[in-house]
Amino acid sequence: QVQLVESGGGLVQAGGSLRLSCAASGSIFSIDAMGWYHQTPGKQRELVASITSRGSTNYADSVKGRFTISRDNAKNTVYLQMNSLKPEDTAVYYCNAKVRPGSSPQLLYDYWGQGTQVTVSS
Repeated sequence: QVQLVESGGGLVQAGGSLRLSCAASGSIFSIDAMGWYHQTPGKQRELVASITSRGSTNYADSVKGRFTISRDNAKNTVYLQMNSLKPEDTAVYYCNAKVRPGSSPQLLYDYWGQGTQVTVSS
């Protein structure tokens, strides 16, 4: 089994910054892509940013130039640096990892973190 544990959410004023972290642990052979999604009440979960094992990144248009995703493969950890935060960034942020388990590396499973609340006040 694999667990994703997130940290770093909170309350911040508009224009401020937060850094989210997500550490994967358990029976892991390797992790392909990792990413961050956000969700607000009544809406579907949406991709914010993703990063491959080789470091290629992808961002939602709404966060380009403000957010930076990075990862530490040795620690199975992904980060999201969020700068110039806006009230519309307020959401629950979820970490996602596509994991090849230690017992069956030919398989690929999706795992999610428990979510961390980010609230940006105006």
